[in-house]
Amino acid sequence: MADALLAFNDWLNSIVWGPPFMILLVGTGLYLTVRLGFFQFTHLGHAWKHTFGRYLSKTKEEEGGSITSFQAVASAMAATIGVGNIAGVSTAIALGGPGAVFWMWLTALVGMATKFGEASLGLKYREIDEKTGEISGGVMYYIEKGLGPKWKPLAVIYGLLAGIAAFGIGCMVQANTAAHAFETGFGVPPYISGIVIVILVALVTLGGIKRIAMTAERIVPIMAIIYIIAALIIVIMNISSLGWAFGQIFYYAFNPISATGGFAGAGVAAAVRYGIARGIFSNEAGLGAASIVHAQAKNTPTRQGMWGIWETFIDTIVVCTMTSLVIILTGAIPTGTTGAELASTAFTRGLPGPGGMLVLISLILFSYTTMLTWNFYGEKSWEYIFGRGVVLPYRLLFLGFLYVGAIGGLVLIWDIADTMNGLMAAPNLIALLVLAGVLAKEKNEYLTGFMGKIKPPGE
Repeated sequence: MADALLAFNDWLNSIVWGPPFMILLVGTGLYLTVRLGFFQFTHLGHAWKHTFGRYLSKTKEEEGGSITSFQAVASAMAATIGVGNIAGVSTAIALGGPGAVFWMWLTALVGMATKFGEASLGLKYREIDEKTGEISGGVMYYIEKGLGPKWKPLAVIYGLLAGIAAFGIGCMVQANTAAHAFETGFGVPPYISGIVIVILVALVTLGGIKRIAMTAERIVPIMAIIYIIAALIIVIMNISSLGWAFGQIFYYAFNPISATGGFAGAGVAAAVRYGIARGIFSNEAGLGAASIVHAQAKNTPTRQGMWGIWETFIDTIVVCTMTSLVIILTGAIPTGTTGAELASTAFTRGLPGPGGMLVLISLILFSYTTMLTWNFYGEKSWEYIFGRGVVLPYRLLFLGFLYVGAIGGLVLIWDIADTMNGLMAAPNLIALLVLAGVLAKEKNEYLTGFMGKIKPPGE
């Protein structure tokens, strides 16, 4: 029975993560880019001023949210800056060659519009419980409230799939990665590191979104900056080859690369496939999960959407590019390794001694913060369907799956969750396409008010 279920899942997974689906994901981002007037490019400076600029100037936040806009984006980035930025990028290059990076960039550039839409709609259609002040939002709510009650079955499907997917992408995968890093770097057996992971995650997630947001706000910026600085040091040390590295990326995006050393070689189709797939895995633009935490922010829809733009930009254009350049510049591709091992090899070559350990520590921290936010994504998704009473049982179940993932068990559930992760994007993409006009109207009204010197609320 298990073998038959696994075979069916493998077949379904090949469809879910196949070319048509990836074209739909990228195509939705491209459509939103055009529909929004290339907003993520033409107003990038404005987006910086009214996101990070407002945060650094300590501008007063809006009313009505449970966390600050920066905490919301930090929590969202806690979920995206993770295994995908290290192991995911490395796998894309190992299987698709340097050209995969170009297609990863392309996915991110249109994905910035997708994330803008998800963050904006998540906040616009959120619900606030008048008695408890509890805030709920995300894909489920902008499907039901934005598209209308008749679309509620689609919202339920999304919530169900997202809750299941969280056990895979945000739970077992992350716990397994962290446990492996503990074992490789510090000799800690998985059954021990699994217990440690469960305790550390429980200390935060059992406190709800405010504790998750406070933790993400402290850890995410620090860990991202340290990782970027380490990568920049390696890039600067190899600055004379930087032009060559970018040349490799652009050339092999449209030309096959031959086998060399342990590298098997790759065609253009492989570069496109793995670049797009790993780009989506990295920034999650199109999956819609980030809208759940963006809905918690003290902000207006369009301004919160601008945080979504920067979320994708930093995740893929900055962090993933740093990983890619280190791998290419250090000549690690011919070693034939893949995943986190390839990244570790590259950083060890670039920074002999601390380089490999930095990757292991980054994997542990990146995985940890991803677990925190995906727990929230999952519980809010199932809360939409089953009510508030499901939250505590879901949190406890999530903790149980963390341990199972750490010791490497239940591969079948892991694989099924990966398929659910892809399937959950379909309802979100439908909603984004249908609500593109609403997004454009919100954006235009915001810009009209701003350019007309009529300050939007909170300015």
